Amino acid sequence: MAERSFVEEVKKLRLGQGEIFSGEGILAVTKALLESGVAYVAGYQGAPISHLMDVLLDAQDILSEYGIRFENSASEATAAATLAASVNYPLRGAITFKSTAGTNVASDALANLASGGVVGGALIIVGEDYGEGSSIMQERSHAFAMKSQIWLLDPRPNLPSVVQAVKMGFELSEASNTPVMLQMRIRACHVHGRFTCEKNRSSTFMIQNALENPTRDLSRIVLPPASFLHEKEKVQDRWPAAIRFIQQHKLNEFFAEQADDVGLALQGGCYNTVIRALNLLGLADVFGNSQIPLYVMNVAYPLIDEEFERFCHGKRAMLVLEEGQPNFVEQNVANILRQREIATRLHGKDLLPMAGEYNTATVLSGLRAFLERYGKIAAESAVSACQVRIPAVALPIKDPLEEAVHIRPPGFCTGCPERPIFTALTLIERELGQHHISADIGCHLFAILPPFNLGNTTMGYGLGAASAAALNTPVANKRAIAVMGDGGFWHNGLTSGIANGVFNRSNNLTIIVDNSYTSATGGQDIPSSTALNPHRSTGHDIEKAVKGVGVKWIRTIKRTYDLKAMMNTLREALTTGEHGPKVLIAQSECMLNKQRREKVKIRGAIAEGKRIVREQFGVDSDVCTGDHSCIRLSGCPSLSIKPNPDPLRTDPVTTVLNSCVGCGLCGELSHAAVLCPSFFKARIIINPNRWDRLIHRIRKGLIGYLQRRDVKRRNQYDF
Repeated sequence: MAERSFVEEVKKLRLGQGEIFSGEGILAVTKALLESGVAYVAGYQGAPISHLMDVLLDAQDILSEYGIRFENSASEATAAATLAASVNYPLRGAITFKSTAGTNVASDALANLASGGVVGGALIIVGEDYGEGSSIMQERSHAFAMKSQIWLLDPRPNLPSVVQAVKMGFELSEASNTPVMLQMRIRACHVHGRFTCEKNRSSTFMIQNALENPTRDLSRIVLPPASFLHEKEKVQDRWPAAIRFIQQHKLNEFFAEQADDVGLALQGGCYNTVIRALNLLGLADVFGNSQIPLYVMNVAYPLIDEEFERFCHGKRAMLVLEEGQPNFVEQNVANILRQREIATRLHGKDLLPMAGEYNTATVLSGLRAFLERYGKIAAESAVSACQVRIPAVALPIKDPLEEAVHIRPPGFCTGCPERPIFTALTLIERELGQHHISADIGCHLFAILPPFNLGNTTMGYGLGAASAAALNTPVANKRAIAVMGDGGFWHNGLTSGIANGVFNRSNNLTIIVDNSYTSATGGQDIPSSTALNPHRSTGHDIEKAVKGVGVKWIRTIKRTYDLKAMMNTLREALTTGEHGPKVLIAQSECMLNKQRREKVKIRGAIAEGKRIVREQFGVDSDVCTGDHSCIRLSGCPSLSIKPNPDPLRTDPVTTVLNSCVGCGLCGELSHAAVLCPSFFKARIIINPNRWDRLIHRIRKGLIGYLQRRDVKRRNQYDF
């Protein structure tokens, strides 16, 4: 159950020749694939292209009409290996995943694919996740493209350019027998716009043709001596073919080329930001008409020497805008200028930040410095007062907000079933002491942050158990603990973590958090999902898979909110004398996905006048001591504080907000952790029946009587 349904939006994929498509970038990519005659598509979800996988799944019926095979791959490596179908057959194939984590996982398959080359067009759509909003390490796809000599497209972030990049990507791949990487930045994924459609078409060579007439070409297999010849072929044949295609089809763009004697060279993905900065400087309008020459590299790799020579003709200076380090483009441009004896002055990282995403304020500062240096704007050029000049080299600036507003790190959702796991682990560590905890990629990674502060390392998706492998020793009395999610387990963890632990006789504990989905990527189904998926096989038990690779000590907890059971099982796992890897499977459905499903049903039932009962917890302010252990041990967003109603006590008391979903952890915690008994459970009844109303009147009358009697008794002692 993905976080968003595209069932209605995918109907636009049926638009025909000359009709106008209006919508989101992700949908436009799918439409472009249909118009390109793609034969198969595969991928693994991850920001910022999770929605592309969701669109493809919702468009399954449309894809089937054109004979397109779509596969939700087990990992990025699985997806990349799928492109092997384009090695020997003229089949156009596309895969998609998050970069750079995805390219790292898929690197072996991609390197082999790039070495042997392809006959059919092979397009790798990577969601470029570089910048402040990224959830992973800061790297770029550019380095991988250069390493394996995969051509890299970075189109301007508007729908016509993105659609054109998809179509040209296939053609460039076929013209140069090389896989092509299409970099989709987060803004390009979610930008809205329109473009004129062409008709959808089926692949001219079908998968059925390949199965009925299998072919093999030894020169495409990565084995000596062919592998050595592949490297020569890349440089002598494929590279020149790519250069010719890029030039002939004018994939890179020139704007206002002769307008001035200085210019800007930028990757296509930075175009909108640059235009906005020029607009603020009064040097471009909102429609993109610039007074400063622009060379837009929609092909970020390879660079075209002749096009740079053309752009630099008659120009005193050029500024290269390239996010991140190393500055591959700037170094390459410097080499081009040197070899061709071009006297144009080159600027880049000397005027712009060495690393980090280039937002409008950053680009504005660099452009102003560049244009001031060459007299294009006055040194004291008036810019809107709201624009703050940011230095080219970022200096530590004390932000007054840091003193007034607390940092808000990411955390678990309200009612998350993973929260009680780490509450139990925190309480167990109070008994048994601290343990080394190897974390993994997924929602459970938030346990590293406050209030739990649990976790020492994280090395990659499904690598939680493998990350603790070196800490497996009979010398120490303590065991290392590894955590991985069900998504990570099926992605990589079963073999690299669990089976590896069995093989090497590990004695560590691995906690597998089974919430029924790959929740961190948007709630997509996986093999162990309990939901019935019409297009996928689900319901495969993790416990059986773990037993299948040889684990003997396995415990499964069906309800993670049972804090006592969690604590007892963790205690047993960390103290048992039984040797061998220990696996604890903690199961409860992702609350966010559950609420997405249940809220729709509840709204419908309420509208029909049906009786609905909802549980919610509360705190008795008269009983609460203001200790706040409940908040520190659960960190639930629905727990907050409010002023103490007792004038003799100054500590604020805990309160439960209306966002509470009634998961029950508060109540479990108040007993298991021996906290105060201030929590109570309330039943909220919507559309009550006659019996509910009668019981309510009786309770209200009885409570009112007791309250009046209490007031009367206290009044007797008032003087």
